[in-house]
Amino acid sequence: MCRKSSTFAPQIENSMKIVIIGAGNVGTNLQYAFEHRHINSVLHSSWDLSDLPAADVYIYTVADKALKEVVDKVNAPRALHLHTSGTLPIEVFGTDKPHAGVVYFFQSFSKDALIEDWSNIPCFFEGRNIDDVAAIYSLAQTLTGHIYEANQHDRERLHIAGVFANNYSNLMFRIAADVLKGTQIPFEALLPLIDTTAAKIHSMSPADAQTGPAQRGDEEVMKHHVELLKTTPYAEVYQALAALIEKGRSR
Repeated sequence: MCRKSSTFAPQIENSMKIVIIGAGNVGTNLQYAFEHRHINSVLHSSWDLSDLPAADVYIYTVADKALKEVVDKVNAPRALHLHTSGTLPIEVFGTDKPHAGVVYFFQSFSKDALIEDWSNIPCFFEGRNIDDVAAIYSLAQTLTGHIYEANQHDRERLHIAGVFANNYSNLMFRIAADVLKGTQIPFEALLPLIDTTAAKIHSMSPADAQTGPAQRGDEEVMKHHVELLKTTPYAEVYQALAALIEKGRSR
């Protein structure tokens, strides 16, 4: 289940205290966003929780593999506990934390490029009960109006989609940059092409936006490209991607 929420909830009170556990890319950006909205929040490292301050809301922005261990160290049964993972379920919070949920901001975050404007960032959330849902919605409202209820099943698939759309597309950019090594052509020459492709899918489906020799069925060009790539690790990648495009074309 994934739907845009129409839940109404009051805004988070200014007196409410939020502690973000995990000072990585997500946590640092989240703290930066709260700070600019004058929301009472603290960024705390997940390495040493001995001096963890009391809070109304704890937001865990740690790696999936470390989340359960960190959660188990926090003793705050009356607080609302939220993780930001696109994969893990609410059940990672045990019975000692009756108020719990997920607040998954669907964006790529980096400490080197802090995001102040979150108004267009989608937020996918889930809560244990109706009160938790209202509180999570209220919290998300302080940052964005694009808020959707999404269970674990849908968030998992969203996360996979994000890996393909973001992480793997960036890998393609890295490969393209590597292919250009040894030429006089800078990677920047590809930016208008990349920008145009990204802009297209705002108005048409990715399937309709597909172009290139595999989409045209131009076997001679593809054979030539594979020949040029035979001394690199990318010949097999090229062939596998071309085969996927050709398979999609034949549907």
